[in-house]
Amino acid sequence: MSQWSQVQQLEIKFLEQVDQFYDDNFPMEIRHLLAQWIESQDWEAASNNEAMATILLQNLLIQVDEQLDRVSQEKNLLLIHNLKRIRKLLQGKYHGNPMHIAVIISNCLREERRILAAASMPVQGPLEKSLQNSVVSERQRNVEHKVSAIKNSAQMTDQDVKYLEDLQEEFDFRYKTIQSLEQSDKNSALIKQEMLTLQAMLNTLDYKRKEVLSKIGRVIHEIDVLMNNMLTEELLDWKRRQQIACIGGPLHGGLDQLQNCFTLLAESLFQVRRQLEKLDELLTRLTYDGDPIPVQRPQLLEKVNFLVYNLFRKLLIKLPELNYQIRVKATIDKNVSTVSNRRFVLCGTHVKAMNMDESANGSLSVEFRHLQPKEMKSSAGSKGNEGPHMVTEELHSISFETQVCLYGLTINLETSSLPVVMISNVSQLPNAWASIIWYNLSTNDPQNLSFFNNPPAATLSQLLEVLSWQFSSYVGRGLNSEQLNMLAEKLTGQQVSYNDYQLSWAKFCKEHLPGKSFTFWVWLEAILDLIKKHILPLWIDGYIMGFVSKEKERILLKDKTPGTFLLRFSESNLGGITFTWVDQLENGEVRFHSVEPYNKGRLTALPFADILRDYKVIMADNVPENPLKYLYPDIPKDKAFGKHYSCQPNEVSKPSEGGVKGYVPSVFIPVSKILIDSTDPHSPSDLLPMSPSVYAVLREHLSPTVIETALSSPYSTD
Repeated sequence: MSQWSQVQQLEIKFLEQVDQFYDDNFPMEIRHLLAQWIESQDWEAASNNEAMATILLQNLLIQVDEQLDRVSQEKNLLLIHNLKRIRKLLQGKYHGNPMHIAVIISNCLREERRILAAASMPVQGPLEKSLQNSVVSERQRNVEHKVSAIKNSAQMTDQDVKYLEDLQEEFDFRYKTIQSLEQSDKNSALIKQEMLTLQAMLNTLDYKRKEVLSKIGRVIHEIDVLMNNMLTEELLDWKRRQQIACIGGPLHGGLDQLQNCFTLLAESLFQVRRQLEKLDELLTRLTYDGDPIPVQRPQLLEKVNFLVYNLFRKLLIKLPELNYQIRVKATIDKNVSTVSNRRFVLCGTHVKAMNMDESANGSLSVEFRHLQPKEMKSSAGSKGNEGPHMVTEELHSISFETQVCLYGLTINLETSSLPVVMISNVSQLPNAWASIIWYNLSTNDPQNLSFFNNPPAATLSQLLEVLSWQFSSYVGRGLNSEQLNMLAEKLTGQQVSYNDYQLSWAKFCKEHLPGKSFTFWVWLEAILDLIKKHILPLWIDGYIMGFVSKEKERILLKDKTPGTFLLRFSESNLGGITFTWVDQLENGEVRFHSVEPYNKGRLTALPFADILRDYKVIMADNVPENPLKYLYPDIPKDKAFGKHYSCQPNEVSKPSEGGVKGYVPSVFIPVSKILIDSTDPHSPSDLLPMSPSVYAVLREHLSPTVIETALSSPYSTD
């Protein structure tokens, strides 16, 4: 079943989450019509490879064209109209930046996997609950309501300013009319009455000027209060949600809503600015003793400019009609000399000028595609103090200096990325990612570069939730409560109630597991890599129990039908998976057999599903047989794994087909030998010799090192 088919079967509360992240950037109609094709492409790789992204975008448009041809034949007018619009939209948005759509589709697929994993979990984790609480939702609704009210108030003030302008024009006309009369005419009773009328009009003008200034002041005050309280709090919450999303958490929406709120406030401020300009224009045509405009207008204008500046500091304003001039400069380690022993500079184009039209989604954004950090030579001896974990615990910051020019204002802004870890070797990547996880889990401070000088402990319940996210986001299926319990025991060495348990950074990533030569995180990361590269379909289907101890597996299997087996990850080998089955002797004795773990080298030579299908053991009578009958608890093996077999085992080619002429093609079958009467430990799962022709085929596709690893990996007692 495709991922999209699974999504469509979710409950309505999960479907509402899916609906939030599909918009014109990647319309849901395309996701639905091209579900199988979209899921078969590697969008994640394309998001970092422009050539690959360009090809995928072209192929996507071809797929849309094919759908257009199909619906045209069916004469589905509505779908024809929508597909034509979508094709034009996709080509226009991403023609100059194909990697952007690869990022969007990759994120959508990842978020679907996370929601599917969340739907299969019995309870929601504490972190996700905190991100979805009703107080936050209520505040969002209040913010939107207040922004709308402010915009309405600004528009109503526009009408007051227009009324004031009309009133002043009438006053100006009548006053100039009197001024043009002869001196003798000015003494008439009619003129004296007109003068009284003009005085009344001037009083009204004064009142209306004060009223308009008062209303403008209230709008400015409401914007100020909203920005400094609710809207700032909402933005901080969104930044926290972004931190959590960086480590695999839910991709909550909200940025579009925030951008809309900031934009509406900016529109209201610019509207108020125009109103103040109009008052200044009225002032040049008429002023008098006690006129409120020259007293109040400068203060109000200064406040408006200050609020505009603060709004633009958020970089969330979308006003295409304004003539933006934006210059962005990227730097690294700008103020980090006292925190890090290493210093970097950015090589490549680190200064860019842009305008609204250059961004892919019409928002304020800039992309630096070709920046490369280069480490500067440090003073003698500074590197000598760096231990194996020093580099991956060293945080750096990328800063963006932005200059925005509009309406005669020059606004200089500076924003920074979340802390990053700079690595020089791919072997440092697992520990570097562990640092990113721990930082974003433990603090909402976006710039604490000295965090690992004294890293705080983490709540075990939250850490386990984040670990489940690593699986749901990277390999498509999160961890259930039983699997998380096993990880909790492995981290703590005991069965604990982990709601309040505090785990140290060293326990997670620096200290070796008892009796092992590796840490917990290195062990877990190797399992993620194994799943992603070799057993992903089996993991997504939920047929790999994975995280279960040897003691627990015996409890699960002891009362099951002989031939029942389960799949678990090795606890003593990095990146290994094994299977254990149960059988029974004639005297009723129950026995358990665990095969030597298969690592990535052996799984490169033979798919794991085929190993399960073809696996044989040789008992005392030397008759090979497959002991694997039922996947725990009672699923027939072929029913569980049949769709993943690479070919049917009983399909034998004719002598003239597939292989050397005159020979029957051979197959590669894993075999173990079990000695019933021996008290020695069981032998590893040795593989029978393969024919020269099969070996020759393997050599065409695999290096000698991989073959050697597959055939002679050291035996483990796991």
